[in-house]
Amino acid sequence: MFTFETSDRKEVRRFRIAQFNGRTATVRSGGSAVTGHVRSIVENKSSVPAAWTITIIPEEPRPTLALRPAAPRGRPLMEDLC
Repeated sequence: MFTFETSDRKEVRRFRIAQFNGRTATVRSGGSAVTGHVRSIVENKSSVPAAWTITIIPEEPRPTLALRPAAPRGRPLMEDLC
């Protein structure tokens, strides 16, 4: 689990939406990125300004897929038809 604290309201809103919709969220911290599902968002009521503690369960990175070469677009040439 990855836990961090933030006081950015926009960031907290983004994580709440990701948690509600069951989507993954990405956090960038110290030059590295952590992607996973949001487990909890807890407000720290004693802090001024408001702060929230967010817990994320990291996902393993997906393997990159080998892409096929793009198919030619447009009408075929005469030599391609013969």
